[in-house]
Amino acid sequence: MERTDLLNLAGLHAVQRVAETGSVSRAAAALFRAQSAVTRAVQEIEAALGASLFDRKPSGMLPTPAGRAVLKRSERVFAELDELARWCGIRQSRRRTVPDAGRPAYLLNTRRLQLFSTLARHRHMPSAARTLGVTQPAVSSAIRILENGAGFPLFHRHPRGLLLTTDGETFLLHVRRALNELSHVLDDIAALRGSIQGVVTVGALPLGRTLILPEAVARVVTQYPKVRVLTDESAYEGLVAGLRAGDIDFILGALRANDAASGLENERLMSENLVVLARRGHPLAAARNLSLRELTSAQWILPRTHSPARGLFETMFRRMKLKPPMPTVETADLAIIRGLLLHTDMIATLSAQQLHYECESGQLVALDVPMHDTRRDIGLTLRAGSPPSPAARALIDAIRLVATEVARAPHAAERAQ
Repeated sequence: MERTDLLNLAGLHAVQRVAETGSVSRAAAALFRAQSAVTRAVQEIEAALGASLFDRKPSGMLPTPAGRAVLKRSERVFAELDELARWCGIRQSRRRTVPDAGRPAYLLNTRRLQLFSTLARHRHMPSAARTLGVTQPAVSSAIRILENGAGFPLFHRHPRGLLLTTDGETFLLHVRRALNELSHVLDDIAALRGSIQGVVTVGALPLGRTLILPEAVARVVTQYPKVRVLTDESAYEGLVAGLRAGDIDFILGALRANDAASGLENERLMSENLVVLARRGHPLAAARNLSLRELTSAQWILPRTHSPARGLFETMFRRMKLKPPMPTVETADLAIIRGLLLHTDMIATLSAQQLHYECESGQLVALDVPMHDTRRDIGLTLRAGSPPSPAARALIDAIRLVATEVARAPHAAERAQ
């Protein structure tokens, strides 16, 4: 759902120029606008935020604490739009000549960028218009202005609807990042007043869903009732795409290799070995000192091919000169794994905390088999250089505390061995 309370980008641009020049008159000269227009733009942003952004002094206009918070976030917004403008210039194989006023005006319209982002999602102009409560010609006009400014088409018609061109996909990435940063400004101001609010979207991978994330969310929403949490359980590749676009605040789960060129950064919270789980009463449940060879003929539930856990599992067998067993079932869905383990003699390899409550209740047990060198790091993946919103920061802090507690406590599966 699109937010309707996003600040006006042109007004925010004026606020930034006033802060840079120290006066309305100098900002007006830089923007080629009347002083009254700049004054009005600043006042409209202040009214929207319910906060004064400048102290008006004889020596000039100095940002207030609220003003500094807005400027800090707006730097991220305009960095994305500036990068987009530069990329468009390169794409047209010519340098874009801009006046001292700075950014191209066609990008300084919040509603226009929202219409583009919404159309990219719906791929249907009437649906995009209905979503934002505007007419279809308004959507068409917004896209035409953006395409004229960019110098290339953003969409092409297809039987499945309006699809982004390759250039349109890159254009959208920057627009989504800018709009997502812009959506945090109101929450930054609320945080200055001691109120943590806003929506946090978490990319929830399997290793974080059972214990860490639920407990952390419970603590945050209890302490901050105005915080709303959304979780996205998509595959890792989809979560990374959402994280890069700013649609997802962070990812929690098993960490992948940290590649500095990816624009992402990892924070390790804890590590955990894989275990082999089976139902209570399974023929192997009471056996001690099982070897991997004794498990090669078992019916296995395994993670999907090419997943990190599957790679660790197969490598462990190969080190013992054994052929890795073929899975009877290949899935990452915990509900399916749980049902199969409880009602069949299948066995599964996964992290103990993923089925913590079933192990704690005694429904499942960990088989006594060595799982050497299957340790995986569990932690947070964030977009480098992008400060989280106050609500996301509160949830990240809670996750760190919960992960420390989980790491110190023995898991039920380990106690049941």
